[in-house]
Amino acid sequence: MKIQNSVKSIRESRLLSKAELARQAGVSSLTIDRVERGEKCRLETMRKIILALGYSLEDKEKVFQTELLTGS
Repeated sequence: MKIQNSVKSIRESRLLSKAELARQAGVSSLTIDRVERGEKCRLETMRKIILALGYSLEDKEKVFQTELLTGS
């Protein structure tokens, strides 16, 4: 099951490389690659990515599908 998210489009719109986003989020570039492909990741990883992209946790639905974060 793929997880819908906007990580890649947001990252590209902010002119960030995968490596730069990974550094800011404190995760590996491989993790960013997996997330952008829609693979599952931990909620803590989602939280780090949301914050690294400059969003607050209240705006999480702009980055990740809401039902994923609230329904499971």
